[in-house]
Order: sequence, then C-alpha cells, then structure tokens
Amino acid sequence: MKTRAPRILMLGTAPDGRGGVAALVAALRAGGLFEQAQVRYVSTHREGSSLAKLEAAVRGGWQTLQACLWRRPAIVHAHAASHASFARKSLLLWLARCAGCQTIFHLHGGGFRQFATIESSALMRRWIRHTLERSSLVIALTEGWAGFLRSFAPRARVTVVPNAVPLPASIHQSAAPGRILFLGRVEAAKGVAELFDAVALLAPRFPEVHLVLAGDGDLAAWRRAAAERGIEGRVTLAGWLDAAARAEQLARADVFCLPSHAEGLPMALLEAMAAGKAVVASAVGGIPEAVQGGDNGLLVPAHDSAALAAALASMLADAGLRQRLGERARATVARHYSTEAVCGRLAAIYNDLVGNR
Repeated sequence: MKTRAPRILMLGTAPDGRGGVAALVAALRAGGLFEQAQVRYVSTHREGSSLAKLEAAVRGGWQTLQACLWRRPAIVHAHAASHASFARKSLLLWLARCAGCQTIFHLHGGGFRQFATIESSALMRRWIRHTLERSSLVIALTEGWAGFLRSFAPRARVTVVPNAVPLPASIHQSAAPGRILFLGRVEAAKGVAELFDAVALLAPRFPEVHLVLAGDGDLAAWRRAAAERGIEGRVTLAGWLDAAARAEQLARADVFCLPSHAEGLPMALLEAMAAGKAVVASAVGGIPEAVQGGDNGLLVPAHDSAALAAALASMLADAGLRQRLGERARATVARHYSTEAVCGRLAAIYNDLVGNR
C-alpha cells in the first residue's frame, strides 16, 4: 500500500532573498520536493535592516512554535549556518524536539568549523555539540564536512546531501574574450583582493581581460581597491543580480572564478558548472569534491594571487581547454548535483525518518 508523504516544516532564509540557501530552496521547490513531501516553508531570516531581520526572526519563530504545537509536523528541517543563524535554528529545533517532532540540521556555510572550534565559548561549543547530536539527522554538503561534524559531535547521525542546481537545457555560446565572472558577496573572504591582484598580473599579457563581480558588498571600497592596482577600467562591479541577469552574465563569461578562503559547496560554482563554464576555484571546503583539478576545472591554493593568475592565464590562452573543462563540468552537475537527484534523496530521507519504506 502506498504510504502518505510525511508533513515537513522547513526553516530557512526568505526564498526571494539572496545567497546559497535561498537559491537551493528555489531549486528544491522547482524540482517538486515541496509537493512530493508536503513541505511547508517558514522564513526565519530576510535581508534588510536590523529591524527587518528581527521582525522576520520573531514572525518565523512564532509560526514555527504554532506549527509544532498545533499541527505537529513529522519533521522540522532547518537550513543553518554559523553565529545568529545557528542560534535561531538551534533554538527552534530544540522547541520542535520538545513538541515530539523529528529534526534535521542542514549545515551551510564555510565558516562553521571556525565558529564551532575557535570563535565559540566552551558553553556554546557544548550547545553546538548538543544540537548536532540530538538532531534526528545532520546533513552535510560534502564528505569533508561530514567528517568534521562526526569528529566534533561523535554521537551525531550525519549524512551527505549536496547542493542542487537546475541544468539549463542548452548552453549559450556568446562568451566575450577575456571576460572573467565572479558571483558571490564581494568581500575579502571570497578572495576578491587576490582576484584583483591576478587581473593586474594578467593585464600585460591579455589586453582584453575584464573582470565582472556580481554580488553585494562594500562596492565603493572595492572600486578604490581596483583603482589602487590600476585596473579600474578592467573591473565591473555589477551588484546583486537576479536569476535571469546571472544567467546572462554566465553566458557572456569566458571563465568563472571563485577564489574563496573558505566555503561549503557554493551554489554559484555549481551554477557556473551547469552552464558549461570553465571554472577556476580555490581548493577549500567542499569545492575539491565537485571540481577535480585538470578534469572539470582548475584548483588553486587560497590566498595565492600568483597561482590564481597562472590558472586564469591557462584558461584564457586555450579555447580548447576551456571547452573541454566546461563540458566536463556540466556533465559533473548532471551526474551528481541535479535537482532531480537531490530532491529524490531528500524525499527518501524524510520517508526513512518517519518509517515509510
């Protein structure tokens, strides 16, 4: 007999917002998971002023409490990262467990290791470990992150579910020569300073080189940083872009670059791979599990401007290399990171947790 799908309460940032969690939630919704598993989504955070964030947290917390007390979802599934995100979600998951719900802690963000082991007090480390070990399941984006979580919280039940992105039906070949695209928050932790240094090193050899940075941040400060390096004419700070504008920028890019200092499994990287773009990225977090250097992209050490410039030069100088790596990158996404595969994996996890076989 066919079993009824469990009721799921999913918690996370506003789905119309910015960042990796919002992009993942949009992909899961588009992939049919919400209908398949009867998911209700509650926003506990949104971009904006401190007051807007507080209002979203209070409203989301109240909606979660109401749902747990009166509707009793089978599972509360929280997308969480570090600092305030962890504080909100860990409290809501505790309330859900008190109400008799099963809970999933779904970890995002590359800074969690530092948050859990260095930045937190001894009391907070105990609470982090308690939250992980009392959750019915902890989801990590990569095997590397799963290994850390198992070592930090030995009694936690940890599994790996990667991020998912939709695979475009076709690849638009309209790239501009020498155009490098960066998608993400424009900040030092994303390796923007090293990327500027690399562009300055590339300029004498590649007169057409141009860098486009699409994302929020202190753009005025980064304009000054570009001017200090003499590359202001080679840099476009586009600000945050919606999905259609990101797709247009990806189509125009010769190379995608993400030289972050720390990462989980960045959605922007997967989007670029799905679009068939040759990628250059730093070998941090879960990136080396998605990008095998020389096979479907190029990896460089974080904080190394010279190595970054050398990898980008290899890409810009060899159209055949860009095409081969881009095709392999797209095939990697189709095989491991498609919305169909990840939605199916999450649906199976939900059924397993409530005993539906």
